Amino acid sequence: MGDTLKIFCGSSNLPLATEVCRTLGTAMGHARIGRFADGEVRIELQDNVRGKDVYIIQSACRPVNDHLVELLIMIDAIKRASAQRINAVMPYYGYARQDQKDRPRTPIAARMVADLLCRAGVQRFVAMDLHARQVQGFFDIPVDDIAVLTVFVDDLKPRLAGREVVLAPDSAGVARARTFAEALNLDLAILDFRKASDDDTLHVVGNVAGRPVIIVDDMVDSARTLERSARAAAAVGAAEINAYCVHPVLSQGAGERLQRAPIRSLTVTDTIPLTAATARHPKIRVVSIAPILADVIRKLHLDEPLNHYLH
Repeated sequence: MGDTLKIFCGSSNLPLATEVCRTLGTAMGHARIGRFADGEVRIELQDNVRGKDVYIIQSACRPVNDHLVELLIMIDAIKRASAQRINAVMPYYGYARQDQKDRPRTPIAARMVADLLCRAGVQRFVAMDLHARQVQGFFDIPVDDIAVLTVFVDDLKPRLAGREVVLAPDSAGVARARTFAEALNLDLAILDFRKASDDDTLHVVGNVAGRPVIIVDDMVDSARTLERSARAAAAVGAAEINAYCVHPVLSQGAGERLQRAPIRSLTVTDTIPLTAATARHPKIRVVSIAPILADVIRKLHLDEPLNHYLH
């Protein structure tokens, strides 16, 4: 890869960054990340980055604000150390769910975070399966939204029987589920969920009776959507239910909901590292995005096209 490539990471996902560097055959850059007594983030680069093409791998996962500030301060340190190009690689883009004003007097936090990153000095932004495609337009710099579903397709294809049905858990996830279903030549079903003051209504649009169901979503946070979708599919006779979600946010209580849901397995990626408790969960399995992320960084460094990976 030459001596002009430099990869750093914050404290959010060291295992992923380590695997990316191992795949690329390059050493990770050294940076001292600490805290002042009052909790302020302090970063000191240990390596020379003058004239380098620098990539910072940092997910905005829990604690979201700490990891975001770490990234911003590291960007500033690298900019002031005269790097040639600064690329922020955020496998999980925190605040992406706040991408529009859904109620009066609410912020568009996804745009605010994009402004912060651009103002800090990022010259290219790389994300993995953004919650909403429109987030790309919030940046004033080149953005690459890498499709992770190909990892799931490769994982699932050898085990397909051919009768499976892909289920979109809500209307917002129909495009994602359709892409997944078309890649595997499977049928598509949609869960029509309507929230009412007295009683919620669930209706599965599509034939799932007696067939294995695969629920596909971009993230699993509280796991309420996943549990609701699995119960709706089971209620209309699904033979077996598995789920694939890109970002394992898995907030408090998600493990318990997953355990009681009629789901055989939940496959996630390592865009966010699992906690010790979720890593031991009997239904959760992980497939790594490190090979894809490493190849994306290699192609960007060599100015090669990313058509194969983009949505």
